Amino acid sequence: MLNIPVLRWGKPYDSLEVDHVTHFMTGEPIAKVSQANGGLLQRDMRKASRAREALRDIPCDELIERVKKAGELYLNATLPIGDGMQTPDDFAHMQSASTGLPEHMCKGNMQKNFFVLSHMDEMLDALTRGLDLNILSNGYGVESRGVVVSYQAQAPAVGLVLPSNSPGVHTLWLPVIPMQIGLVLKPGPQEPWTPYRMTAAFTQAGIPAEAISIYPGGADVGAAVLANCDRAMIFGGTATVERYKGNPKVQAHGPGFSKILLGDDVVDDWEKYIDLMADSVYLNSGRGCINCSGIWASRHTKEIAAALAKRLGPVPVLPPEDPKSGLAAFTIAGAAPAIWKSIEAGLKEEGVTDMTSQYGERLIELERCAYLRPVVVHCKSPAPALAKAEYMFPYASVVECPQDKMLEQIGPTLVCTAITENPAFQRQLTDATHIDRLNIGPIPTIKLDWLQPHEGNIVEFLFRARAYQLPKERLALAR
Repeated sequence: MLNIPVLRWGKPYDSLEVDHVTHFMTGEPIAKVSQANGGLLQRDMRKASRAREALRDIPCDELIERVKKAGELYLNATLPIGDGMQTPDDFAHMQSASTGLPEHMCKGNMQKNFFVLSHMDEMLDALTRGLDLNILSNGYGVESRGVVVSYQAQAPAVGLVLPSNSPGVHTLWLPVIPMQIGLVLKPGPQEPWTPYRMTAAFTQAGIPAEAISIYPGGADVGAAVLANCDRAMIFGGTATVERYKGNPKVQAHGPGFSKILLGDDVVDDWEKYIDLMADSVYLNSGRGCINCSGIWASRHTKEIAAALAKRLGPVPVLPPEDPKSGLAAFTIAGAAPAIWKSIEAGLKEEGVTDMTSQYGERLIELERCAYLRPVVVHCKSPAPALAKAEYMFPYASVVECPQDKMLEQIGPTLVCTAITENPAFQRQLTDATHIDRLNIGPIPTIKLDWLQPHEGNIVEFLFRARAYQLPKERLALAR
């Protein structure tokens, strides 16, 4: 069994308080993870400036090359973790064992992280709109058009309160190190693996160890991250997003409520898009904020729901090591039954039909965990609660709604795939401020363009543009 320490700016720290991580199916012990507390983190943040100083000693271009090397190590190498070593297969097995995600999905998420790391130069070029990264490093510089610009870092290190449900969220913080800003990571209790493996890969690739801290722990540690980091991200539910709404220091990532809208001009050909709908709902076990939770159309909705249920309803529960396993387990006691109870209550509302009930039981309770098999419901209008619900498994509501009422009814939407050739509707979609990512045309909600911001531009979050004037003689030197 591994013993995994707290990392305090690269230095391991063994705590008397530990959390035991076990296999969700067998109860087999996997690791003992030292637990930090809020006071420890608060003391360590006094040294946060050293993280940025260490990174600024290395040019951004060199950091990018080291990050690319780290990507290769993360994907392929045997790396240290705590008092042991971990192969890529070990990593996938451990991550699956504690999160409930099938092993092949864990490996798939490794590929996503590797892709981001290996294309870091292109990503930063896109996110900065072609800005010379030395301007971020120096604080000012001259653009190609001869204008002095200045971007000021708003924090020496960014804090992240990470979840356990979807390892893919780690792609959001990977660009931080090449921008010469340190990392303060609070892992999710079931998913310490990615932060530790990524940190090991970074340090072996030449990233200064003192630029990264990892603080496993309870809610007080998460609160300390948000209170003591001048820039921080947190992942949680709707309540979390509302709590930090309007706080410029905190970027809160919550449920996606991602949707597919079928325009009146294409809805009669809905069968062409059933594969796209199924993939958007089902892949990665429906755990991501980019998974589709609602399909909206003005007609044919009962037929769409029936076809989608026929596709997803029979999906079985399989062991996590099975390469055909498509469903993630709920490893926290009581979580799956509570979700199913909520769905059952929603099914009692008028105009709601469970389209997957004919394909067997949805809630599967085992000795140490539980599963929820895919659920597709049909809603005759947007009024029922289930029409706008989202859950951490393959769930979708198919909602009947006139096209001219859709945008006022769908609510906040992270990813919207709008399948339509109607220019007027496309314009309305483009102007809709409650849609973050917009796909015009038959693009799955789960298909990301990594050269575009996912949910807020991290460069704009971490750096502030400001006025910066120089005398003419200094301006010539700056060029």
